[in-house]
Amino acid sequence: MSENKHSKLSFSTIDIRVYIEDTDAGGIVFYVNYLKYMERARTEFMRQLGFGKAAVFAEQQMFVVHSLTINYRAPAILDDCLTISAKVKKVTKVAVIFEQQVHRENQLLCEAEVKVACVDRLSQQPATMPESLFNKIQTQ
Repeated sequence: MSENKHSKLSFSTIDIRVYIEDTDAGGIVFYVNYLKYMERARTEFMRQLGFGKAAVFAEQQMFVVHSLTINYRAPAILDDCLTISAKVKKVTKVAVIFEQQVHRENQLLCEAEVKVACVDRLSQQPATMPESLFNKIQTQ
C-alpha cells in the first residue's frame, strides 16, 4: 500500500490507573500487564469504530494476536495514571498492525508493534475481515 494511504489512519487512547494487582512485590507493574493494557486500548479502538466484540463475533470472526515486538523503557509503579495508545500502522484484508505506546505524563514507558489477524471463529483459520470494518479502518 502506498504511504499516503496510511497517513490518516486511526489513533485512540485510554487512561488506566495502576492498582496493587498490577504490580509485583516491589510495586512495579509486572511486564505482562502492559500487554493487557494494550489489549484494552485496541478493544476500545474497535468499539469506537462501532465494532465491539459482539459485532465481530456476529460475523463469526475474531481477532487474535499474530505477533508482536515490545520494548520496555521505564517502569510504571503503583498508583500511576497511564495513557495507552493504539494507532493503526497498516491494514490488510486479514490483519491490522498497531503501533502502541504506554505513557506516564510525557514519559514513554513501553512501546510495541502488534499484528492482529482476523480468523474464522470455528476453523480458527485466516479470514477476510468484514468489509465495513476494513473500510472504516482504512478511511480514518
